Amino acid sequence: MSAAEARAGAPRVLGCESCGLVSANVLAGDASGELVQHCPRCGHVLRETKPMSVQRTWACVIAAAVLYVPANALPVMITVSAPDREEHTLLGGIRELWVDGSWGLAAIVFIASIAVPVLKICVLALLAWTVQLAPGWRRLERAKLYRLIEAVGHWSMLDVYVVVLLAATIRFGPLASVRPGPGLLSFAAVVVLTMLGTHSFDPRLIWKDGRRTD
Repeated sequence: MSAAEARAGAPRVLGCESCGLVSANVLAGDASGELVQHCPRCGHVLRETKPMSVQRTWACVIAAAVLYVPANALPVMITVSAPDREEHTLLGGIRELWVDGSWGLAAIVFIASIAVPVLKICVLALLAWTVQLAPGWRRLERAKLYRLIEAVGHWSMLDVYVVVLLAATIRFGPLASVRPGPGLLSFAAVVVLTMLGTHSFDPRLIWKDGRRTD
């Protein structure tokens, strides 16, 4: 596709991501693509789509998938009470809560620490893949999936908040303490990467035809 053809299919209006103002696309006829249009109200750069959206989404998804392995394999919390020292992984902590009868808390932790990160990684990978290879496939459903992961994504930090609060409050000198484990850093990185991937993905690409994703 030539630059002229690409600009010929450009939208007539552009929405500002910062303030929401809709402006006429005065660069729609520019074939070079070098000029930049700014929002007349807040000065934010107006773009048809986010630059390198799919590439940045893929980078975040792959990094999050890789870090998800140590996030589950390594302990996220270490409890020390003389003379015992116990290490707790995500799955191990969920199992202990379930065995102890705290079914509701176990379900909340499972959803926040296992289901939500996996859901976000899979949905982001699906969105990026379909934008590149199947742009016309179930557009409305994909748009709803994006809004879903955008809405629930930040709740996956619940485990991090709980461990940090425990480590800060449960201190009994040298006899007993709770501190974060190395798996917590990996889990926090997974959460941040999925949030960055969600922010990097441009849902407007769902409604575009063709395979131009830059």
